[in-house]
Amino acid sequence: MIKDGFMYLSVLVALAAVMVALEKRFRTKGLFKFIPGIVLIYIGAALMNTFGLFSESDSISSTNRTIRSALLPGMLALMLLKCDIREVFKLGPRMLGAFFSAVFSILIGFTVTYVIFKGFYVQDTWKAFGALAGSWTGGSANMVALQGIFHVPENIFGYALMMDTINYAVWVMFMFWLVPFAGKFNRWTKADVGFLNHSIEVSAAKEENEKEGPSFQHTLYLLGIGLLISSLSTFAGNHLPVIGDVINATTWTIMIASVVGLILAVTPVAKIPGSMDISNVMLYIVIALIASQSDFSNITQAPIYLLSGFLILLIHLIVMILLGKLFKYDLFTLGVASLANIGGMASAPMLAASYNRSLIPIGVIMALLGSFTGTYFGMLVGKILSSL
Repeated sequence: MIKDGFMYLSVLVALAAVMVALEKRFRTKGLFKFIPGIVLIYIGAALMNTFGLFSESDSISSTNRTIRSALLPGMLALMLLKCDIREVFKLGPRMLGAFFSAVFSILIGFTVTYVIFKGFYVQDTWKAFGALAGSWTGGSANMVALQGIFHVPENIFGYALMMDTINYAVWVMFMFWLVPFAGKFNRWTKADVGFLNHSIEVSAAKEENEKEGPSFQHTLYLLGIGLLISSLSTFAGNHLPVIGDVINATTWTIMIASVVGLILAVTPVAKIPGSMDISNVMLYIVIALIASQSDFSNITQAPIYLLSGFLILLIHLIVMILLGKLFKYDLFTLGVASLANIGGMASAPMLAASYNRSLIPIGVIMALLGSFTGTYFGMLVGKILSSL
């Protein structure tokens, strides 16, 4: 059992390196033909924790918290160096439509599931579901706020936390697993992917100057820029006021880092080769760190709540597919809209990056929108369920 934070980090980085090497070697055959390496990193790190490789030590907790908070803002800023914010505005109402479609499908999922399994739940489960709905339409901060608003009993709130961990982990893996099937899905829905193709072309043109790869000084420049942005945005975020229930230090940090990245994208800094390579390294490490906190061993506990969570997600999936077919949405837009709600800031931008790095701002914007509205949608779900 690993107790030392540095050894814990080194094992996760080594896992990511091995998966990347295997994906590169077997990209067109075997398991990697159907499951992206990033998903296997998530599964591998989660299984390591589930089987007790990592102990619950202060050293590991501190390392996870410190490295994630250090890398995430810098990663977003570096990824945004290749993004043209003007392209995002071309989506307009379509992006908002996908986001609120995801919200609508999640609200339907909670309502239908509660009606079906109401007889199996303990008293006041509607309060826990209202809090969970806040997380699945916004983020963890919304869930915590709603726990206080609804006065959710601690034992019942534990079921919601379990669903928010296990069901969420499976859903994130599923969303990343779907990425390679985007072309088939888009042909089925007859989606107009002109914007996506244009973004890819723009990104490819910017990558043209990076064919030979970054040199030593370029790598050092980008590491310095990314880590400096991360530290300064974290410092600023920690000193800015908390506004309401969801605008906290983390929200400020992500917003500041994202804005800085978008500003630098129109300066000569954006021409430094290697930003995508460096940001991808950070991305894979962050994914491994997030996954290493997942514990699949609890899947045998309170099965009715886990089953409820999967049914909610299934209904969400079915509604999103039907709306996608009806309104001709592409898989990228539906997937990011889904994770902007269920995953929030930690997942939506990374899923966007797995499609095309120039689309990261969409993930950020959708996730921020969820942070603003999640508490109110959670209150709405609680109100509906309490009356059933």
